Amino acid sequence: MSTVLDRISELGLELPKVAAPAGVYVPALRTGNYVYTSGQLPVVDGALPTTGHLGAEVDVDTGYQLARIAGLNALAAIASVIGDLDRIVRVVKVTGFVNSTDDFTQQPAVINGVSELYGEIFGDKGQHARSAVGVNTLPLGTPVEVEVVVEVEDDAA
Repeated sequence: MSTVLDRISELGLELPKVAAPAGVYVPALRTGNYVYTSGQLPVVDGALPTTGHLGAEVDVDTGYQLARIAGLNALAAIASVIGDLDRIVRVVKVTGFVNSTDDFTQQPAVINGVSELYGEIFGDKGQHARSAVGVNTLPLGTPVEVEVVVEVEDDAA
């Protein structure tokens, strides 16, 4: 049986370091058997690969890839709280924010990037409730931001 990190590696990906907070908050917080992430941006090596709005400067395929990166960053934040990602019982909820023009309506296609990633990594445990919301701006001009809630094993387990 492969571990979550093995599966991430098999997909040609790598779990990044936790992104430094851009404000006064923690990247993730555990309460009971749930871990909630703060909004995660698609930061790579400390910088955003691109900025702008979906429907203008950023196309759907790029937004999809950025959502995948933000999803990996969320997993890094979760790992910083629980250590071993194999302790995830299931992905419960993904909330995706898409920096969109007024007439852009493909937010679900963009946030599919993180949803499909979690399916590839976790299988059935990666199926989750989700919201894909269009907004007129996001921090630092990022095209995508995601928040994730996961259920984790009880510490006594």
